[in-house]
Amino acid sequence: MKRFEPQVVWIDRDELDTPIARAVRGRFRGPIELFSGSAPIGRRSVQDGKRMLVLQRHRGGFLRHCPAGTAGLVCCNYLVVNLASNCPMDCSYCFLQDYLADAPALTAYTNVGEALAEIDAVLRAHPERRFRIGTGELSDSLALDPLTDLSAHLVPFFAARPNALLELKTKTDCVDALLDLDPCERVVVSWSVNAPTVTAADELGTATLAERLAAARLVQARGYLLGFHLDPLVELDGWEHEYASLVEAIAAAVDADRVAWFSLGSLRVSPPLAQAMAGRAAGGPVAAAEMVPGADGKARVWRGLRLRMYRTIVERLREAFPRAPLYLCMETADVWDQVMGEVPSDRGLGMRLAAGRAW
Repeated sequence: MKRFEPQVVWIDRDELDTPIARAVRGRFRGPIELFSGSAPIGRRSVQDGKRMLVLQRHRGGFLRHCPAGTAGLVCCNYLVVNLASNCPMDCSYCFLQDYLADAPALTAYTNVGEALAEIDAVLRAHPERRFRIGTGELSDSLALDPLTDLSAHLVPFFAARPNALLELKTKTDCVDALLDLDPCERVVVSWSVNAPTVTAADELGTATLAERLAAARLVQARGYLLGFHLDPLVELDGWEHEYASLVEAIAAAVDADRVAWFSLGSLRVSPPLAQAMAGRAAGGPVAAAEMVPGADGKARVWRGLRLRMYRTIVERLREAFPRAPLYLCMETADVWDQVMGEVPSDRGLGMRLAAGRAW
């Protein structure tokens, strides 16, 4: 895929000599503007915000529980650390269209050392626990890496900490910086993947499936574990064939023993996100999906179809990857029971995934 090049980079003057700012200044050949206080970028849409890059400190804490842990849904006890905000890619269903409406500038935070110190304190305070920590909530984990070289800070840090796994979740093939680092089995590089029809129509600016899988082959050869997120599953004509072909393509591309986990999740849309999506140009299968309101306020594909999609794809995954852990994202205990045949506790599910144990 084409590497992201912003139209302009804005850097807080106080952050010019931080490692992130130095990396960007050394690699970006376009205009760089300096600011003090807050970047004078004016009011913009989330899409316009993707065309620039702001470098500034993050104010406040970094590490928090994944917001997918909603009451009434089975939770995997995932922790997230946000080192960037917004994403240069443009998926039609992305919740950031709503979530970042008031703060749309694509931003990379410069005080990475403070984030790592915060994580280190938690890991040291609980040596008996195993943590799964990801950076891909408010931005793609690797899309900015060719500019910021963030992975050079993250991978050695987690490689040295036996009670944590780092997940770098992406829709890119930006893995070059990872290839000279030793993850020591402590880093999972994961890809969100979807049916080719969905990727082509609703995941604008992302790497193709072939590019993502080629990148997965590269990193697994260098000692990284792999993850795959089939999320959001979208109802489309011929979905059985398209998702079966997707599983077959993954199985043909990677070593099954290097896969740390698969997750599956249904398309889910909050009312504000639905409004943001309606303002876009006519989309692909996502825009055409028939959905019904759920108990958590988000619309989903109706339950009967969700169960059929989950069961069909889980069966395919268990045939191709019999030892890889599978889990459902943001689903009820009842759906878990009918698809997976059990309802794990939140803590138990988190421990299984952190340990890489299948069930």
